[in-house]
Amino acid sequence: MPLIQIDVQDRYSADIHRQLIDRCTRRLSEVAGTPLDRFRATVNPFPADCWGISGEADPALVSPMIRITLLQGRALEVVQEMLAVASEVTAEVLGIHRVVWLDYSDSGMTGWEQNDHEHSFFQAPVEEAAERLATVLREEAADVLTVYDWHGNYGHPDHIKVHTVGHRAAELAGTPAVFEATMNRDAMKRFFEEARNQGVNPQPEGEEWDPDDPADDGNPMGTPEAELTHFIDVSAYTKVKKASIACHRSQVTDAGFFMTLPDEAFAVAFGTEWFTRKGASHPLREGWLFE
Repeated sequence: MPLIQIDVQDRYSADIHRQLIDRCTRRLSEVAGTPLDRFRATVNPFPADCWGISGEADPALVSPMIRITLLQGRALEVVQEMLAVASEVTAEVLGIHRVVWLDYSDSGMTGWEQNDHEHSFFQAPVEEAAERLATVLREEAADVLTVYDWHGNYGHPDHIKVHTVGHRAAELAGTPAVFEATMNRDAMKRFFEEARNQGVNPQPEGEEWDPDDPADDGNPMGTPEAELTHFIDVSAYTKVKKASIACHRSQVTDAGFFMTLPDEAFAVAFGTEWFTRKGASHPLREGWLFE
């Protein structure tokens, strides 16, 4: 009996199946100290909503791509590593050549007890975290850094910290261009209005949400259009974007609704990226991060 069984969703191409199986078996072999011949891998149409681990023989679905079943012990020792494997494999599928972990934990939403955890990103000294990021920027000779807007789009403490740490890291590394990724509040309102005019409910059933309402930090969602400097047409990549959102299974309660949108509606909602470039002038214009 193998120590670890790896199942890969059957809706992906043969090339992606090979990548997922190869990366997972080799990485987990190193972590668990298990010979490669103790692994068994199959392509399997397991349920997309299968998630979690609750015992040594239960499946741990670490993305919609991968399900790993631990057939003998060591569950707690490798779960975190499996999550890292999933992130790295997903990045590889998306064409991201490097994933770097800055070694901070998630801070949770505003007011959660995780905010006060000594290892949370929210508690990280700005100069310390900025230098860790600046090191990566120097190693990559980065021309551009993207961060969140000043209130993290909707007030998430870690997003706000990304804004602060990112700008400081760019200063330390001498990165010439910093773009603040945000959401166009006025475009969201137009999208909702158009959907309703077409008889489509643009929100989860039973929810009434207005972009002008206070978000997690008391500020409205995103940024007014008049304060933006750049927009980028990414409609050619919305299928990849949707697949990447689907990989974050722990966010299913937040992002699940968007995954139910038909491809055309998803493309309208997510086919444009909005930015404010530090030091750039208005008005809003179509552009590119490497212009």
